[in-house]
Amino acid sequence: HTEECIVSVDLHAEKRTEFVSLPGPCEPEDLIDGIIFAANYLGSTQLLSERNPSKNIRMMQAQEAVSRVKNPEGDAQTLTEVDLFISTQRIKVLNADTQETMMDNALRTISYIADIGNIVVLMARRRMPRTASQDCIETTPGAPEAKKQYKMICHVFESEDAQLIAQSIGQAFSVAYQEFLRANGINPEDLSQKEYSDIINTQEMYNDDLIHFSNSDNCKELQLEKQKGEILGIVIVESGWGSILPTVILANMMNGGPAARSGKLSIGDQIMSINNTSLVGLPLATCQGIIKGLKNQVQVKLNIVSCPPVTTVLIKRPDLKYQLGFSVQNGIICSLMRGGIAERGGVRVGHRIIEINGQSVVATAHEKIVQALSNSVGEIHMKTMPAAMFRLLTGQETPMYI
Repeated sequence: HTEECIVSVDLHAEKRTEFVSLPGPCEPEDLIDGIIFAANYLGSTQLLSERNPSKNIRMMQAQEAVSRVKNPEGDAQTLTEVDLFISTQRIKVLNADTQETMMDNALRTISYIADIGNIVVLMARRRMPRTASQDCIETTPGAPEAKKQYKMICHVFESEDAQLIAQSIGQAFSVAYQEFLRANGINPEDLSQKEYSDIINTQEMYNDDLIHFSNSDNCKELQLEKQKGEILGIVIVESGWGSILPTVILANMMNGGPAARSGKLSIGDQIMSINNTSLVGLPLATCQGIIKGLKNQVQVKLNIVSCPPVTTVLIKRPDLKYQLGFSVQNGIICSLMRGGIAERGGVRVGHRIIEINGQSVVATAHEKIVQALSNSVGEIHMKTMPAAMFRLLTGQETPMYI
């Protein structure tokens, strides 16, 4: 049995009754609270994979992961007894003896589950594409998205309940999907998952990033001069979950500081690496620490991708019955459904909506933004930028330069 997981979200829906019939071994309500299986953790390994391989290839990848992890080079297998916690929110692995958390994955990060006999393989795609020089996406201009290589982390477990575990995780995705529909005011009975998937499959990935990042003209290597003991004089923010390449964005520059003096940088530029240290996929605090550590340098080498500060979004919604697949609070995008039409359209978590269909919504009340989005069909054009950058540019926040 294998289960391809196509969609899930983090959500906290209030209404938790009358689930549409969901195949699986668990009560849907139990999956919301979480269930625990006993297992042995055998190990993890990393593979390179295309974005959406076929089920046959996925199964071969799972078998490859098992062969790597099981008895590597003939050594005695090290087993760690664990509790595998599964819910509509996350999958956690706890040491059975100490109850310490060994792994904690949001459900949406799991892209495939396979059970092979008494073995379960969990595969999670890291959001970072394999990168070439200057950390631009490894591709030739116009190369199809499917041919890019992604890093997959594969966790391998042994359990008598292997098939039940795989089925329960598959069911958790279905329950999460229905909870998401309910949270957005849609009765799951009105819309089959297949119907939504069919619409998704007809849509191209709209993302300026893809063309933009593959164009070598936009990738630049810069040298900045500075005094010893002088800070670089910049503010950085996260690019936002949903971006093609998760890294940091230049949000502000200190007047007269080394970055501003150079005249080589612009607000919106994405910083790929500093002094040959890649920032791609690193948490914001780690990137800030790397930049702070440059204080005693007199020369700093940056690899950047020149980007406009505003992100262009195009969502294609053929009918009102297809939910947009993201939620907004006070103009800021706070959750995004993986695999939905919004992710296809370039929506990013943590971004402030600036414009909807050519109309500014900067001073628009939350209810009116929701209403405008809820009633939109056809092509929905939006402009967004990281909320932290918006607050800096509008003087709502004082910049803390590093």
